[in-house]
Amino acid sequence: MMWEVLKQIAKTGIATEAPPAAMEVEAIHIHDEILRILGRALTIREVDAGSCNGCELELNALGNLYYNLEGLGIKFVASPRHADMLLITGPISRNMSTALALTYEATPSPKLVVAVGDCAINGGIFGESYATIGGASKVLTVDYEIPGCPPEPIVILQGILTAVRYKLENHTK
Repeated sequence: MMWEVLKQIAKTGIATEAPPAAMEVEAIHIHDEILRILGRALTIREVDAGSCNGCELELNALGNLYYNLEGLGIKFVASPRHADMLLITGPISRNMSTALALTYEATPSPKLVVAVGDCAINGGIFGESYATIGGASKVLTVDYEIPGCPPEPIVILQGILTAVRYKLENHTK
């Protein structure tokens, strides 16, 4: 039996896919642009406001070797006091609305708020109910939205960079 498995492995070869083409081409460009815009690493505080964890799985994928988020000059932090950006996932549950508002207040200015996924944008499949109030914009000002259910890691990464560019353009004017 083991011999059959080994023959199958030898016959199949490496069965993984290549890294995203956008990552190969733009990795150095993304890192340089973040340093040019911020002068240092981009720090993000992620807030799960009541999600199904689909978006969190995609965010976690950004930290693996495939996407190498920290290698691009972006890292997640545990405290909103150390964050440049709030990344919000999930529909805002009634129990999390106060915590989200406090997290927003604890984030130093200029702060950037990004809603990740359909639920954080408009409540998604959960909508508004006895348990949820809908999207993040019902609690605070959202600067940028990354649609999808859930959005792919490369789309999230592109959205983060677009949000940073957007904030820089609007903050300097």
